[in-house]
Amino acid sequence: MNNIENLTAALAEHQEVMSKLAAMLPQIAAVADEMRACIARGGKILLMGNGGSAADSQHIAAEIVGRYKKERKGLPAIALTTDTSILTSVGNDYGYEYIFSRQVEALCSPQDLVIGLTTSGNSPNVVRAIETAKQIGAVTVGMTGGSGGKLAALCDHNLIMPSSDTPRIQEAHIFIGHSLCDLLEAD
Repeated sequence: MNNIENLTAALAEHQEVMSKLAAMLPQIAAVADEMRACIARGGKILLMGNGGSAADSQHIAAEIVGRYKKERKGLPAIALTTDTSILTSVGNDYGYEYIFSRQVEALCSPQDLVIGLTTSGNSPNVVRAIETAKQIGAVTVGMTGGSGGKLAALCDHNLIMPSSDTPRIQEAHIFIGHSLCDLLEAD
């Protein structure tokens, strides 16, 4: 395959996944409603993921705290992927699988909403953090792909991308992240 053929194939895969998201619109709207309710009751939104999902967590948190499209006051969101001192100390002292659950234990309260991004739905550190959030009583959301993995059985809301291909899942995740921010700002 040449470059144009590779790009054409990737674009076709992307468009196929994106076209399937139409079936998820009620689920996406329900998560946006939960986010609005969380903020209305004085809660905050916590997000986490590894690698590209870590970057997506930070991106979505930035849109919530800063703004997406509309001038408004900052809204409370934290990406649990950004504090290298916490990540490295907890990883060193307890193990990498605890880097998010320890932060959820410290920062999360029952009025909060916790979003775990993992393309497989099986990242041990995200699964453990969602379990901790559920024990606290927070609303939990899994943004995954494929079958939804372990998170599918744990989360209050699941946004499972209709693909098993990591790049296509991540592209859909950021579209949904932007959609959630757009709905969060809606009047």
